[in-house]
Amino acid sequence: MTMDFLPLSRKDMETRGIRQFDFVYVIGDAYVDHPSFGHAVISRVLESRGYTVGIISQPDWKNTESISIYGEPRLAFLVSSGNMDSMVNHYSVSKKRRSTDAYTPGGVMGKRPDHAAVVYCNLIRRKYRNTPLVIGGIEASLRRLAHYDYWTDSLKRSILLDSGADLISYGMGERSIVEIADALNSGIAVKDITFVDGTVFKTRDKSLLYDYIELPSYEELKADKISYAESFYTQYCNTDPFSGKRLAELYDRQLYVVQNPPAKPLSQQEMDAIYGLPYMRTYHPSYEPLGGVPAIREVKFSLVSSRGCFGGCNFCALTFHQGRIIQTRSHESLIREAQLMTEDKDFKGYIHDVGGPTANFRHPSCEKQLTKGVCPKKQCLFPTPCKNLNVDHTDYLSLLRKLREIPKVKKVFIRSGIRFDYLVYDKNEEFFRELVQHHVSGQLKVAPEHVADKVLARMGKPENSVYRMFSERYRDLNRKCGKNQFLVPYLMSSHPGSAMKEAVQLAEYLRDLKYMPEQVQDFYPTPSTISTCMYYTGVDPRTNEKVYVPVNPHEKAMQRALIQYRNPKNYELVEEALKIAGRTDLIGYDKKCLIRPRKSASKQSKPQRDKPVKKKKTIRNVHKKKR
Repeated sequence: MTMDFLPLSRKDMETRGIRQFDFVYVIGDAYVDHPSFGHAVISRVLESRGYTVGIISQPDWKNTESISIYGEPRLAFLVSSGNMDSMVNHYSVSKKRRSTDAYTPGGVMGKRPDHAAVVYCNLIRRKYRNTPLVIGGIEASLRRLAHYDYWTDSLKRSILLDSGADLISYGMGERSIVEIADALNSGIAVKDITFVDGTVFKTRDKSLLYDYIELPSYEELKADKISYAESFYTQYCNTDPFSGKRLAELYDRQLYVVQNPPAKPLSQQEMDAIYGLPYMRTYHPSYEPLGGVPAIREVKFSLVSSRGCFGGCNFCALTFHQGRIIQTRSHESLIREAQLMTEDKDFKGYIHDVGGPTANFRHPSCEKQLTKGVCPKKQCLFPTPCKNLNVDHTDYLSLLRKLREIPKVKKVFIRSGIRFDYLVYDKNEEFFRELVQHHVSGQLKVAPEHVADKVLARMGKPENSVYRMFSERYRDLNRKCGKNQFLVPYLMSSHPGSAMKEAVQLAEYLRDLKYMPEQVQDFYPTPSTISTCMYYTGVDPRTNEKVYVPVNPHEKAMQRALIQYRNPKNYELVEEALKIAGRTDLIGYDKKCLIRPRKSASKQSKPQRDKPVKKKKTIRNVHKKKR
């Protein structure tokens, strides 16, 4: 069985009779040969083109020998920090170290460094100074030009410079990596590979640049946050593969970092071919004694049906990484993969998900996108749906029906997220009805994110009235279908635009809903999102309007606590927040109040001191019953 995985050790290399690999791929994750893992896709695509690939998983970044186990590759080193940004993988939004790493055998933390892509590249450069080095994956992709780094609270250079790499393959990478491989294999020097879409290169020769936009220099960006906001918005408006321009960013008055336009979207046939490669669909067997790789659990029995998202949420980096044009697999391809799942010894009859970034996006938002691209400065769904928006769930519904009919399949769930506004705009209720009847596992997770329209506008989300319309229709359909299924709303605190007033408004909504979420996402400023640009600059890059940004950790803690105001541990934070917001009317005994007042300990008798403890227990028990 091990022979069916790509080589992971010197022994594997020798067993296969390979004297020198074409590519050595250094990754920050454990090796999982599944199409939900970027390193597996890129490796298998290269293998399908006749190239040999050896994988070095989670090398010891303090030991140069750990990346030389195969010797020098014939064509290039490839580097990716992993399926997640290493900093998000390591730290919570409060910058506290996480305790587990789902992409490491046994979930052990600490097997990769911070800023892993840079560290791995520097490790390689110390050993192999002149070997071509190509960096890719989510971490490199979203740091391809100057970017705000939340963890150091600073504006960093392009990762191409800090890593010492020759090229960045940004986005999903299948097209660009094959072009890079073929160019290197034909004898073209890596410094001359300046023509591949979906790549970033560096040059001191300005004559190589054509049909490009020159962005402000790195020195200008560091000196002026407004200049950075304008530069970022220029990048945002050039993320389309059809209309996007080449972008050039100057460093030290002589070195240009140049971003070529994004790679063209994959056709359905190309998507089918990529997902039809001979993946083993699990982690390497050498990890079994360590407890396996936890990240496989959610994806092993899930189907990736699409890529891209035209939802346009400002806190999401998908626009920069996968783009806004939807790319899909055929029904036949997905059915074949589902049938393979049913033969797995661990398959229990449940397909956990059929989707992508947004499950119910199965075609481009309008007809023109596949030839002219998306509108650079207009959104498909925000602030209201575009008149050209094609709202149709027919294809997705047909796919789900076919999957439900496969022998051994008991249930097909949708867990990757439904875009509720798009669903509401569909005048044909057939999909909505079957979603409720067949594809909800007791709870449907959706992402209204907030209830204050002022905050939603900064998020790029529809007005709260749209979510209310959706939730009413969902409840109505559940009644008609004889179901008792719930909505689980994802909510976000401390997003730019959210002052204490809006945070209290969200808490009041939850009070009226009689719901306290177990999990709350505090806004996390990750690279290459409009929301992160707002966080850093204090302005909306689309309009240059000033935006209120909660940056103080204590204020962020108060906004988060308001969402979970029923938790006794949050009492002091909630009380302080209500006083700051001028909403002490919500401290009292009325049913509309969020918390009850506490008497000072000096004025209480001993029996009175026991009463608040009993009330806390009562509140907790009542909440459990409601859940």
